[in-house]
Amino acid sequence: MNLDLGTIRLPVTSYVSILHRISGVFMFFAVAVLIWLFDMSLSSEEGYLFVVEIFNNLLAQIIIFSALSALAYHISTGIRHLVMDFGFAEDFRAGRISALIALLVAFFLIVLIAAWIYV
Repeated sequence: MNLDLGTIRLPVTSYVSILHRISGVFMFFAVAVLIWLFDMSLSSEEGYLFVVEIFNNLLAQIIIFSALSALAYHISTGIRHLVMDFGFAEDFRAGRISALIALLVAFFLIVLIAAWIYV
């Protein structure tokens, strides 16, 4: 049994699954902040202007980009997990291909999000 974590090489499907869980945890906390900002923006005109001022800050834009990127990744890999739950792409080769496709879709969505926020 190999207990040296530095020498263990996991397949890409493992990394995709682990990152799917991490993105879900990140979104759990990010949604709380986004709901608070949404509530603040609807509370009054001053609240709306406060949220607009926050979003003009580069750090806030990076946080929003990170939250939307986590959402894009979580959705693309979540669809992969749903397809596998229905019994498709369960063998190692098909799982590897579906993991790579999910990564490409997530990358494409993240590029679109970056263009939407920063351009």
